[in-house]
Amino acid sequence: MNGGTRRQKDIRKALRGLVPRVPMEDAEIIFASALAGHLRHLPPAIAVWLATTSRARHAHTEYDTLLAEGYEPDAARFFVIDAMNEVLTKWGCARQVEAEENLAEPR
Repeated sequence: MNGGTRRQKDIRKALRGLVPRVPMEDAEIIFASALAGHLRHLPPAIAVWLATTSRARHAHTEYDTLLAEGYEPDAARFFVIDAMNEVLTKWGCARQVEAEENLAEPR
């Protein structure tokens, strides 16, 4: 993960700072997600936070299963917030997802 554009370098730095113990597989997906077009207008730290919480939600919780079972997105997010925060803590993140913040996933 060396070189690249200024944005890529800033995203890498923000990623290392936010979740220093994230597994490489997750880090690569978070990095790519933070560079997505719909997040390009955001500062790197915010783009990385949104990409990180999205990865934790979709890959490490029962969020998608709850949606498939018919739960509304807001309800599913409510039920997975503790699992998301456990993942973030495991990854070395000092920040936690707050209930209000968890209700609005970027589209």
